[in-house]
Amino acid sequence: MTTTGRPGQREQVGSDFAELSRWIKGAGLLQRRYGYYAARISVNAVLFAAVAVTFVSIGDTWWQLFTALFAALVLTQFAFIGHDAGHRQILRSRRGNDLVGYIHSAITGISYQWWVGKHNRHHANPNHESSDPDIEIPALAFSREQSRDKRGPYRWITKHQAYLFFPLLLVEAVMLRIAGAQAVLRREVKFARLEGALIVGHTAVYLGAVFLVLSPVKAVVFIVVHQGLMGVYLGCSFAPNHKGMPVIAAGEKLDFLRKQVLTSRNVTGGRWIDFTLGGLNHQIEHHLFPSMPRPNLRRAQPLVRDFCAQYGVSYSQCGLLASYADVLRHLHDAGAPLREEARTRRRAAIGSR
Repeated sequence: MTTTGRPGQREQVGSDFAELSRWIKGAGLLQRRYGYYAARISVNAVLFAAVAVTFVSIGDTWWQLFTALFAALVLTQFAFIGHDAGHRQILRSRRGNDLVGYIHSAITGISYQWWVGKHNRHHANPNHESSDPDIEIPALAFSREQSRDKRGPYRWITKHQAYLFFPLLLVEAVMLRIAGAQAVLRREVKFARLEGALIVGHTAVYLGAVFLVLSPVKAVVFIVVHQGLMGVYLGCSFAPNHKGMPVIAAGEKLDFLRKQVLTSRNVTGGRWIDFTLGGLNHQIEHHLFPSMPRPNLRRAQPLVRDFCAQYGVSYSQCGLLASYADVLRHLHDAGAPLREEARTRRRAAIGSR
């Protein structure tokens, strides 16, 4: 990992972000990229059609597991477009972006408005204890303090969470759908009836197609493989962004620039990384300017990095594999109190014999 500036610096300078914004606006990096998104959505539509045609054409065969893999990759790309629509990166109007978001929600089966609300709370307070929903996960702890609060089976999972992290991602896609459906049923989202209809429609078409084309056993295996791989892909795209970065304690205050930069990590690499991670590898720039169109993030990166160097703000970036290693080390450290507690109990039990 490389950092720029003085890590951990915490002084408050209210005008810093305003100055950076002038740099970014002056470079024209907040302008919409209609051609890019038209091409990206068109390519995704063609790939989705190819998945559907392939699925129907080859019929009841175990070769469909490769179709499941391809479908997981394509639907995650649809989720990335839904993410961009939620941030209003695609079109100028809220209504237009929401329309794109709802269409993609119908394909992925994840509630659009539920995700937007959850994700906006994350953006407002990334890695802040008690404020960021992305680090309030029952089965995981992102600080030693969080691990001590785990109860029941979650304590065992948290104790071994570094080893279980990637296997747990197998259920990520399903859990996102369940959480969204629960929010819709509780009417915690706008247009709950529309969202409910989209979720029911997606589920009916998906299950109907799978069980119509495949025998029951093959259908179940297809669903497990497809949903599991999509969960891993989604999780591996989001995990490098903040996991393993500083967790801000409740009550600690930072200005906007430092709140976003110090808790985020960029993943270095070429344009294939941009495509694979849906632009989320430029996490620092994305958090500073959430409405910036995805293809402009790469152009903004050197401006933001140089600005952070000038103002003494730690700027973190590393390769993809190194980011996963950082995540696992952080999770292992967060679970340390529970492992030490288990060792203490074992030593006490041996001593009492």
